[in-house]
Amino acid sequence: MGGEEALPHGGGGLRLAGDEKGPERGGCQSGPAPGPPPRGFRWLKLQLRLWRRRPRGGRKMATAAAGALGLLWGWLWSERFWLPQNVSWADLEGPGDGYGYPRARHIFSAFPVAAGIFSVRLLFERFIAKPCALHVGIQDSGPYPAQPNAILEKVFISITKYPDEKRLEGLSKQLDWDVRKIQCWFRHRRNQDKPPTLTKFCESMWRFTFYLSIFCYGIKFLWSSPWFWDIQQCWRGYPYQPLTSGLYYYYIMELAFYWSLMFSQFIDIKRKDFLIMFVHHLATIGLITFSYINNMVRVGTLIMCLHDASDFLLEAAKLANYAKYQRLCDTLFVIFSAVFVVTRLGIYPFWILNTTFFESWEMIGPYPSWWLFNGLLLILQVLHIIWSYLIVRIAFKALIRGKVTYPGRIIPRLCTLHSFLTSFFFPMPGGSWTVSSLACV
Repeated sequence: MGGEEALPHGGGGLRLAGDEKGPERGGCQSGPAPGPPPRGFRWLKLQLRLWRRRPRGGRKMATAAAGALGLLWGWLWSERFWLPQNVSWADLEGPGDGYGYPRARHIFSAFPVAAGIFSVRLLFERFIAKPCALHVGIQDSGPYPAQPNAILEKVFISITKYPDEKRLEGLSKQLDWDVRKIQCWFRHRRNQDKPPTLTKFCESMWRFTFYLSIFCYGIKFLWSSPWFWDIQQCWRGYPYQPLTSGLYYYYIMELAFYWSLMFSQFIDIKRKDFLIMFVHHLATIGLITFSYINNMVRVGTLIMCLHDASDFLLEAAKLANYAKYQRLCDTLFVIFSAVFVVTRLGIYPFWILNTTFFESWEMIGPYPSWWLFNGLLLILQVLHIIWSYLIVRIAFKALIRGKVTYPGRIIPRLCTLHSFLTSFFFPMPGGSWTVSSLACV
């Protein structure tokens, strides 16, 4: 047709062969009316295609964001922060012996191990701890449930769990109940929320088993380690201290256990010291992680073993208390108190903190992660002081009343040391005291 060119079928018209496509070149564009945008997967493909043809500004923004993330990543893993002067990450890439040198990526292996530990715990509590609890006479039953009552339940949940006399009288008139009956209802309702002794026994038995096992492994490992006998070996040749398989397993198991405690704390028995224990777990995980990354693992093994030395004794005393073996509970409590005095107030500040602050300063000098490591150690010491304050306060009340009345579990795992010492300065009436009166719940 001369100077005309036919469009394909469905083109909807003709255009001159000399015309250019698109309105920007002065040509006319003809064709079918624009329809609705395609749906589903076709629409997504179209949007991706259009995004690829966009101007370069979006890609520049993405490049800038990637550069910022790169700078942040470089700042987090700065050699000047983690390592002493004149030491780089490349210097620690060598094979060394055994497992080479500690690497940050090793820490990620603690998470699947933590999941495995939690699974083992569930099986242990169900098939081992629970039968043991039933064998020693702990009943598999909760407290007596309160009689269902919508009005009292609303007051209990929304207003108060401990109603005063005025509110009790008002409820008595409203329900036509005796005041004493209402008091009994609130008491049963409060006890209904408390975990049964069987649950507390199973939880303590699991912790006792792990603490005892990891403490025995730590003693066996450290007994053949040179820094156990000469603590300055923790800093000689630092940071070029190779990682052995035994040290690696020890660290990963401890870190995985505390991660499992961190997550299970939200589903375990709710304690009144929940916040303190949460901070304790955070400080412990941070301490283990940072000491591993900057290869302060030798002194780290000493710290972990030192803390495990008294933990399993306290859990054993709690097990005896739940089983109502009072004499055994008293004996274990005395042993725990002695071990706690020696380790937490003797060895820890005068042996561990002395070498991390002063001997390491002389041998390797301070650098940023060195300050962080020692700061975490001081956090643990501050927590010890807080716990000691709680213990002294409870012991003072016990000395006035002649007995201990615990509002739940206010004392954390590290307890009763200052109660033991305070009894000598504030003797009970009659000049005597019993360990059972200060035993942990």
